[in-house]
Amino acid sequence: MKTLFIALLLVALATCHSHHSHDHDHGHDNDHDHGQDSDHNHGHDNDHNHGHDSDHDHSHDNDHDHGHEHGHDHDHEHGHDHDHNSDHTHDHDHGHDHKHGRGHSNKHSHDYGHDAAGEPVVRTASGEFRGGYNVTRYGRRFETYRGIRYAEPPVGELRFQPPKLILEYKSPVDATEDGPACPLPAPPDYPVSEDCLTINVYTPLKKDRKEPLPVILFIHAGGFYSMTGRSDLAGPHYLLDKDLVLVTINYRIGSLGFLSTGDELAPGNNGFKDQVAALKWVQRNIAGFGGDPRRVTVAGCSAGSISVALHMISPMSKGLFHRGISMSGSPIFISPTPDNMYRLAVKQAELLNCPTNNSKVIIDCLKTKPWRELGDSLPGFYEFGFDPVLIWEPVIEKDFGQERFLTMNPADAIKQGKMHAVPYIVSQTRDEFFWMAFTVLRNQTLLDRMNAEWESVAPISFTLPRTPDARRVSRALRSAYLRDRPLRDDAESARALGLLYQDSIESFPVHRLVNLMCRHSPHPVWYYEFAYIGNHSHYEDPVTNKPTGAAHHDDLIYLFTLSYRFPAVERAGADARRADTMTALWHNFAAHGDPNYGDLPELEGVKWPAVLPDKRSYLRIDKELSVQTNLKEDRIRIWEELYPLAY
Repeated sequence: MKTLFIALLLVALATCHSHHSHDHDHGHDNDHDHGQDSDHNHGHDNDHNHGHDSDHDHSHDNDHDHGHEHGHDHDHEHGHDHDHNSDHTHDHDHGHDHKHGRGHSNKHSHDYGHDAAGEPVVRTASGEFRGGYNVTRYGRRFETYRGIRYAEPPVGELRFQPPKLILEYKSPVDATEDGPACPLPAPPDYPVSEDCLTINVYTPLKKDRKEPLPVILFIHAGGFYSMTGRSDLAGPHYLLDKDLVLVTINYRIGSLGFLSTGDELAPGNNGFKDQVAALKWVQRNIAGFGGDPRRVTVAGCSAGSISVALHMISPMSKGLFHRGISMSGSPIFISPTPDNMYRLAVKQAELLNCPTNNSKVIIDCLKTKPWRELGDSLPGFYEFGFDPVLIWEPVIEKDFGQERFLTMNPADAIKQGKMHAVPYIVSQTRDEFFWMAFTVLRNQTLLDRMNAEWESVAPISFTLPRTPDARRVSRALRSAYLRDRPLRDDAESARALGLLYQDSIESFPVHRLVNLMCRHSPHPVWYYEFAYIGNHSHYEDPVTNKPTGAAHHDDLIYLFTLSYRFPAVERAGADARRADTMTALWHNFAAHGDPNYGDLPELEGVKWPAVLPDKRSYLRIDKELSVQTNLKEDRIRIWEELYPLAY
């Protein structure tokens, strides 16, 4: 393990830093952008600065994710976004010249409109955006527009309120640097701000765009309390080798995004409503960046994956996108979807020394607290080590006259066809959260407590419903996975406990999502298992610094530059081949709604069948590609018995 930025992040059990160094730049020129001062104009006055210095950030190493993100990697994921280079590099390209360029001080304006300084400029019905340029893994130059505010800063009286979409930018927007991360634990020099509702757009050069291109909007992971859409956590250098427009976003996380008291003061789901605002922004503006607003794919990992599924159910999201990709995350939780998270509101109030008499006094007091205190309070929500992974979650909003993001239980909505389904890819990794077992087994205090208090700890760690039946369920799982043997810091316990973590948090909920959607969606559903173990992983053995499994988030390594933690994938070798596979599948799906469309060389001669209720096929992405059936279903059987559901 290498440093954890905040002990908090201890979770970072894995090691992050080590990698950071690489700057993802691929060596490309990158220069540009970076430099810019970015003052983020965003049209608004931007004063906040956002700190964005984005690019430089590398240094920080990741902190916030806490790993958890739902998936925690515990390991660093933390959000950290460090930029690390990432952008740096990236930016550059952004040159979007996009027409009409001008203004803005930014440097590069190019193309379309570039201004004298050569920066790309784009003009849409909403305003003018000045970006930069960057270079892909294979040396293709592209335009970058980063740190554009898509909603009014959610500060002051707008804290805990739904987002207010920006319809017009009165002055040219400096889009040359990333915006800050939304509040979360981070090193002091990492850009973080409550004024964080920003969007990044990456597009091929205007001269390379022969027609409107498919758009992929990526929703970041992080368990709804960590990580960001900044370029150090979602760099465009691999996907922009394809003819597509990539959009990444920030949305509010933790209490600032998901506070729900279950009454009109805080019905909940504001973080999801931020995502809807970003989708609306794309519909209004993306054509100016060369994107096709009629071919928008919403993709997400972990918390972002849950979000994608919910957008197919939410009445607010209808018509805003046309395909979906959910990687390692499902809203079909073991526990029923609640209509409030009042308990967390009380906990947040207690952590910041606010009264807890009722929702009004809680919210009134929390509105007075500095955003940094809210972001830094995350560790206080853990109940056992860094568990549970899932803290904040979607809520079924009661009707107080507001626009509601979620109006019914997700499983019921799917079964009743009350959704706007689209062609859909769903996935999980082979080993997911297996490494969370090490957090317990290598800490004597946690190990002793889990052994002695299994029936009270299991519902926390494995996100089980905290009902009177939880004790019986906990005993059944101990028998099935651990064979009723005490846990020890050895390989046998690590394997058994690791399987229990991965199945409870990911494998079973994802299984349920796939099985519901393949029965009730009018569109095809494709399923894959990411089993490839390359040079890096979100969990690497602390002694050998080598990957030992295909962990949660690992497929992201082959889709995005993750400069906050990992070196860039090279142009040749096994990792390069897998990056070619993943980016080709995403592009083909985004462009045509079918990953098999045409003769895709990267599928290596394999035909990827859609999932059917009676033939549950999936694509295994490993050193070779193959089609298999019944993913992890031997282990899922116990869960179906404990929590029966009529599909």
